[in-house]
Amino acid sequence: MEHGSSQDVVHRTLTYDYQDGSRASTCVSHFLATEQTVFKGYLQVDGYAGYQQASNKLVGCWAHARRKFKEAIVSQGKNKTGQVSKADMALNMIAKLYRIETQIQSLSLEERLYFRRTHSRAQLAIFKQWLEKSAQQVSNKSALGEAIYYSLNQWSKLIRYTEDSRLNIDNNRAERAVKPFVIGRKNWLFNHNHRGAEASAILYSMIETAKANGLTPFDYIEHCLKQLSYADCDLNSLLPWNMALAKT
Repeated sequence: MEHGSSQDVVHRTLTYDYQDGSRASTCVSHFLATEQTVFKGYLQVDGYAGYQQASNKLVGCWAHARRKFKEAIVSQGKNKTGQVSKADMALNMIAKLYRIETQIQSLSLEERLYFRRTHSRAQLAIFKQWLEKSAQQVSNKSALGEAIYYSLNQWSKLIRYTEDSRLNIDNNRAERAVKPFVIGRKNWLFNHNHRGAEASAILYSMIETAKANGLTPFDYIEHCLKQLSYADCDLNSLLPWNMALAKT
């Protein structure tokens, strides 16, 4: 999970959490709750049903919706007719949404919000109409049908990014952050038990947060271990954004 807090500067934090191997919906609410309060901000997620129990405004991920249509193209095999398939049509419409995001990157938050409320919502309305019509023409058990129904079922979340200019159209930053962990875990024998998984989650949180703030992970961890050996160590000084270490 990637989140940030900001006053003058945004501090990027990537946190990996292990919940005893469980994917239950309670894991989400437990992670977001503290002794004092429950987080009630935006939560950008994929279509996993467990997130529905979170007391947050859920924001969908267009990268996941787009991936479903790409999978539909693969399942259909090579197009021998030369005609544009429905999956291709969907991808073209989603690409228009991404082009809008590229155009507004340099704009102020207010300008970005206006652009989304006009241009993005207009394109979304066209896509929604196409999805509803296409849903009546294909089997919901086909790969294309699954892609269409995924977008329709997630629609209220997929369009939420137009409500707030601070939101992203997709959750790709978090996806990229978790990828090294997913690829490597099969090779880590100590992850065959809960304590090993918890330890690796902590280490990866430190490593990826250091990288997100421009630090070299080895130097950062070495510095932390050295400072922690002192009885009067100030933990706040060990936060990556409070470091004076050389940037990567």
